[in-house]
Amino acid sequence: MTAEDFNRFCGSFAATSHVVQWGGANVWKVGGKVFAVGGWQDAGAPLAVTFKCSEMGYEILRDTPGCRPAPYLASRGMKWIQRYEASGIDDAGLRDYVSESYRLVALGLSKKKRIELGIEVE
Repeated sequence: MTAEDFNRFCGSFAATSHVVQWGGANVWKVGGKVFAVGGWQDAGAPLAVTFKCSEMGYEILRDTPGCRPAPYLASRGMKWIQRYEASGIDDAGLRDYVSESYRLVALGLSKKKRIELGIEVE
């Protein structure tokens, strides 16, 4: 997945915003809360994508080839994974995990905020 693909995909969700921060990373938010980060790769390496996941997803993915607990976030007890190479999760799978991250973060918003933003999540 290229940075352009990542940004296009994340921008397809309702009520998202995009900022470039943390050393040039593409940071995607819903309701002001981060749901995906793309960046921090070495020159020529695939795009590293960081996303929130369920506790079960975290347990599975932390030992999956090409994935690791997200630097900084996971060390603070948060269930975030970084895919740094496509060996364990292909791009279609990555899109599924980013979609779920969006859903999890949106669910964490207050009902009032979700209504205000026009977000319907289950």
